[in-house]
Amino acid sequence: MMKRTLAEIAVMAGGTLTDESSGSLMAQGVSKDTRTLAPGNLYIPLIGEAFDGHRFVEAASRQGAVGSFWQQDRPDAPEGVPLILVDDTLAALQRLAVNYKRQLHVRIVGITGSNGKTTTKDMTAAVLQTSFRVHKTGGNYNNHIGLPLTLLQLSEDTEIAVLEMGMSGRGEIEFLSRLAEPEIAVITNIGEAHLLQLGTRQEIARAKTEILAGLLPGGTLVYNGDEPLIEEVLPELSEPGRMQAPSYGRVRFGHGAENDLYPSDIRMDAKGTHYRIHEAGARDFYIPLLGAHNVVNSLAAYAVGRHFGLDAETIARGLAGAAVTGMRIEVMHAPSGLTIFNDAYNASPTAMRAAIALLHEAEGFERKFAVLGDMLELGENEAAFHREVGEMLDPAKVEAVFVYGPLAVHIAEGARTRFPDNRVRHFEDKEQLAHELGRTAGAHDVVLIKGSRGMRMEQVAAWVMQLGG
Repeated sequence: MMKRTLAEIAVMAGGTLTDESSGSLMAQGVSKDTRTLAPGNLYIPLIGEAFDGHRFVEAASRQGAVGSFWQQDRPDAPEGVPLILVDDTLAALQRLAVNYKRQLHVRIVGITGSNGKTTTKDMTAAVLQTSFRVHKTGGNYNNHIGLPLTLLQLSEDTEIAVLEMGMSGRGEIEFLSRLAEPEIAVITNIGEAHLLQLGTRQEIARAKTEILAGLLPGGTLVYNGDEPLIEEVLPELSEPGRMQAPSYGRVRFGHGAENDLYPSDIRMDAKGTHYRIHEAGARDFYIPLLGAHNVVNSLAAYAVGRHFGLDAETIARGLAGAAVTGMRIEVMHAPSGLTIFNDAYNASPTAMRAAIALLHEAEGFERKFAVLGDMLELGENEAAFHREVGEMLDPAKVEAVFVYGPLAVHIAEGARTRFPDNRVRHFEDKEQLAHELGRTAGAHDVVLIKGSRGMRMEQVAAWVMQLGG
């Protein structure tokens, strides 16, 4: 993590010390929250609609903070606390992060996309960690606050940082990309998340391609070639009045053989997926994740590994040992013997399609059940998106469909166009759903659980796990 004197930090953040004698004090790391602040940290008092971190500056000092930012328009600056006066505490944090990064010999990988960016980040980091000192975005630190905090966590000897970039609207990825200045950028896909804010998938594609804004000249864009919208909007970046994309190389990955990287011979076992990548010849690859969509995500990690000079054998070793964030198709085994594909982290139509394809493809089970919750923030076509999900389910491969939530009613409607009514059930109570699932599904069956984060569908998995054998 960053280790600099307050005098150095003041220059890097564009601020001034209130007491020059405090300039030699050494800060190690930063914190924006007194609940997690460690002795020696620099405290960053951020301001929000319902909070003002300046109220906690003195408490931070008592807990061992070496010093603090102080926004100039805030009155009553405390005496006896080493302060760095800044115009805006958030902007100063961002300037500090950029200048710290530029002092390091670190190379940046930026990853964005509607779905799969966290899993792709984890696999990419696993590949690179075979040969480099790597730091990756932790938790949900992928926004205008989290990304600067991640940069300030980098150690002096970090060789590569793998940074996830999230968004809710236009301009946010551009801002993050200019902060990070990646030499290689990844776009996993263009889905339907943020349709409520942006209106169309084309606008979402425009928002995701903003990652090129900070790409270093001569850098590389790795993107999903199965998605035509990406190439459709890329030329717009060089139009007058738009951000000028630098010269860059391109690597396309996806299912289709027209891509630079595509998989073959995909086959799943109980714990993961085996496959081949055509560029790597007859070599087998394995990821400890289920589903062809995760295989496609791994192709992006493969492309990044090749960019940094790794051979196929090394990349395969990294992918096989990848540890990914929980609740992304986590395989669970209930006391009854029932297998659960817990994919409750989030949901969109794209992610639902991938999860249902996984359920259809899963082998070695007597019966398969789909437990699906609402997909949120899809805008005016939300009912149609939910019906389409229901229509995707194949009654020859899925025994029954259980749905939860007001929008999931439309999933049930879509499913009933193919399923008998008695094989599709809508629940208004998740615990009741869990008990019915536990009563119906047996030891040799599998159930997929998926829904938007706000639906907390992981509770269904937890309750089923408690039902006993």
